[in-house]
Amino acid sequence: MMIFSAESKAEKGKMEVTHIEGDVDHPVNRGTLCPKGAGAIDYIRAKTRVKYPMYRKPGSDKFERVTWDFALDRIAKLMKEDRDRNFVEKNRDGVTVNRWPTMAFLSGSSVTNETGWLTYKVARGLGMLQIENQARI
Repeated sequence: MMIFSAESKAEKGKMEVTHIEGDVDHPVNRGTLCPKGAGAIDYIRAKTRVKYPMYRKPGSDKFERVTWDFALDRIAKLMKEDRDRNFVEKNRDGVTVNRWPTMAFLSGSSVTNETGWLTYKVARGLGMLQIENQARI
């Protein structure tokens, strides 16, 4: 559970996370936080936290802020190029396998079951073999 406050040093009209705590009524963890949850307030407030898409041009030594449209278009373009170049439709025996062996997907554990299911289906639908999730209990 995160507790937000409108009364803070944040810009006017913006909310700020002021406290993070677990659910004491949860039957499994009784309100204790995992290491990520326990440290979340620190990385949420970190001055070095990246809040926008950044891009480093070839040969450059610095990252520049770009738009979400630029970032998503670039990611989609690079993924398509890689998939077109490396997609394996059939194995040596001629069996259809539809694999994309050069791409992996890393998922987080703080999503709903439905989001996790959709993530898995999209990644598998694209042919990805390597799908990892931080929530391996």
